[in-house]
Amino acid sequence: MKIGVIADTHLTKFPEHLGERITKHFKDVDMIFHAGDVVELGALDIFSDKEIKLVAGNMDSSLIQQSAPTKQVISIEGFKVGLIHGWGSPTGIEDRIIKEFDEIDILVYGHTHSASSSTKGGVIFFNPGSPTDKRFAITNTIGILEIGERIFPKIITL
Repeated sequence: MKIGVIADTHLTKFPEHLGERITKHFKDVDMIFHAGDVVELGALDIFSDKEIKLVAGNMDSSLIQQSAPTKQVISIEGFKVGLIHGWGSPTGIEDRIIKEFDEIDILVYGHTHSASSSTKGGVIFFNPGSPTDKRFAITNTIGILEIGERIFPKIITL
């Protein structure tokens, strides 16, 4: 299964040029994970033909915060994927958010706006960064997860 991963869009809707670049990379994904801070649901319209798994972030509208969970576990191909936004300082965020889950194989998160992919204690930590904000990163990014017999995370620079 191929999953498009995005977080921290901070938009009400995607500008056309950016939406085209993202959908080009996500054209053949089976599902979208959004790790919070969509801001308004209209920003998800570019993914209307895909199944979307969404968690609420600290900057999301009250509608999203009331309707989306703050975390969830999704089972895919025998792996358990934890999806959460995150909170607080970027320093130590992975240590804080892993405590929100029991047993998972991969933890997808946002909040830091900085893409990262690493493995700690047998868990893959994957943050797609932000496609719209470079406050804490050099480039804008999104991600892809390919899940089959193994998990292959990939950061994509826009």
